[in-house]
Amino acid sequence: MTEPKLPLPGEDLGLFTDLYELTMSQAFLRQGMSAEATFSLFTRTYPVNRAYFVSAGLEDVLDYLSNLNFSDRSVDYLRATGIFNDDFLDYLLGFRFTGSVRAIPEGRLYFAGEPAVEVTAPLIQAQIAETFIINQVNLQSMLATKASRCVWAAQGRGVADFASRRTQGTDAALKMARASYIAGFNSTSNVLAANLYGMPPTGTMAHSFISSFDSELNAFRAYAESFPDRTVLLVDTYDTVAGTWNAVTVGKEMEAKGQKLTAVRLDSGDFDELSRQVRRILDESGLDHVKILASGGLDEYELEKLVKAGAPIDMFGVGTKAGVSADAPWTDMAYKLVSYDGRPVMKLSTDKVSLPGAKQVYRTKGAGGMFAKDIIAMAEEELPGGLPVLEEVMKDGRRVGPAATLEEVRRRFQEDFGLLDDRFKALSNPPRYPVGISGRLERLTSAVREEAMGVNVSDSD
Repeated sequence: MTEPKLPLPGEDLGLFTDLYELTMSQAFLRQGMSAEATFSLFTRTYPVNRAYFVSAGLEDVLDYLSNLNFSDRSVDYLRATGIFNDDFLDYLLGFRFTGSVRAIPEGRLYFAGEPAVEVTAPLIQAQIAETFIINQVNLQSMLATKASRCVWAAQGRGVADFASRRTQGTDAALKMARASYIAGFNSTSNVLAANLYGMPPTGTMAHSFISSFDSELNAFRAYAESFPDRTVLLVDTYDTVAGTWNAVTVGKEMEAKGQKLTAVRLDSGDFDELSRQVRRILDESGLDHVKILASGGLDEYELEKLVKAGAPIDMFGVGTKAGVSADAPWTDMAYKLVSYDGRPVMKLSTDKVSLPGAKQVYRTKGAGGMFAKDIIAMAEEELPGGLPVLEEVMKDGRRVGPAATLEEVRRRFQEDFGLLDDRFKALSNPPRYPVGISGRLERLTSAVREEAMGVNVSDSD
């Protein structure tokens, strides 16, 4: 085992699971059901205005599975609940994950219905892992997808993560920073995230800094004195136009010392109109090199409006709405058993049907090299002309090869995103990317459906 880089104590990893995972597991153990099972993780439908997902969270899943265990303390707690028998608790004391994982690598795009992760392991091992796997992949893919939309809307302008203070907890803040960086953000205000993941930190000042001084001008001067190489002045504490003129004064004083004012930040008001006024003041004052940063209540929809309007904003700080994926704060992600002991199985519940058997996704390209269509196939199939998307990332409970660096994951996203037609990136009502299933998988699905209906549905009144 390696020391897990997770928001949980290593000795308590096994307890991060829903109770029914453990009650089912005890029943499995009593029935001697220890054969190999495959579970498939997929998202059933798209949230509002989405037509793709960005894979993220796999690194934490592999870290978790590599270290999954039940400590003496954890087992003592379970014993004290009075729910479990001694045989099962003794089994948990020696619990380790020994299975394999095939997954869509982080940074790659995937689509509704496609398996993002497939776990194959002895039944109890694969079952207990469900809660954590959904928790991490659901959150991080959702945030990476939201962030990618912000980057797309910014159309080449820099975007920074300012979301930490309003995400749902510390883990979500860290995962937002990492997921948004994968999807093209340039930096994060979260210093711990920058340290943990090797990302550029960014930050300016708060309004409290300005108001703690006797004047805005003196506050600006004090900041410039401390940070002459990275001075960004927040100009809207009292009056944005007056604040900009104070920034001009400090910018001129800095030039006299051989220094340069980096940027001014707008954090409220009509960003389109104010940015034009600020740009005009800066340019007419000979400070055309000073950039304008806007932050406050922004996500892809506001960014798109500002960019299309031609607002002279160079950089955006994106916070709350992106950090909680405000317009689509959840996804219908599921982790379903698709094979047990060599027998393909499926769920037939209304609106929740799952495809049976271990699978592979093949991605095809059109004549121009752009993504054309995905085909979900059986794992052992080979479809000519298609690129298999799922890769083996864990075998016998151990990672296969070294983990990709965050920069490699970021480049992987940029490559995939560049091959997705722009119409699927539309922020409102995008068309659905075509995803089909292979003939063999279609026939298997029909056969398993018929068998399941025949065995499990009574024909009595």
